[in-house]
Amino acid sequence: MTADAAPRPMDIAFAEAEAAALRGEVPVGAAVVDANGAVLARAGNRTLELKDPSAHAEMLAIRAACAALGSERLTGCDLYVTLEPCPMCAAALSFARLRRLYYGAADEKGGGVDHGPRIFEQPTCHHRPEVYGGLGETRAAALLRDFFAARRG
Repeated sequence: MTADAAPRPMDIAFAEAEAAALRGEVPVGAAVVDANGAVLARAGNRTLELKDPSAHAEMLAIRAACAALGSERLTGCDLYVTLEPCPMCAAALSFARLRRLYYGAADEKGGGVDHGPRIFEQPTCHHRPEVYGGLGETRAAALLRDFFAARRG
């Protein structure tokens, strides 16, 4: 596979979100890439499957990327996720020292980056990644909207 044919990180996050939906999980997916664009980890929500309220896509991807690097820090790495991270995930992003966060849909109710407590703006936040929201926002919002509409059925 050539470099041009490699999937973009946000496409990987969307694939993970779609797989999560098929498992009955809220469709959120994430991918961690290093400074060269190599994918270190990918994950979708697994809170129901693992019976773990912290098993959000971002948390699982961060854990797997740290394990792959053998470090608690992801300095120079970027996280792509289909939904604005919640406060828990935003704090984990900060502790992991991720360089950049790219997210799809905003989460006005449960977000922790551009909504809610705005974790990176708090004086107690020791590391603030660069944040780029709205990447694939329409697709991400539709995926979530369709998932919840089908559940209400």
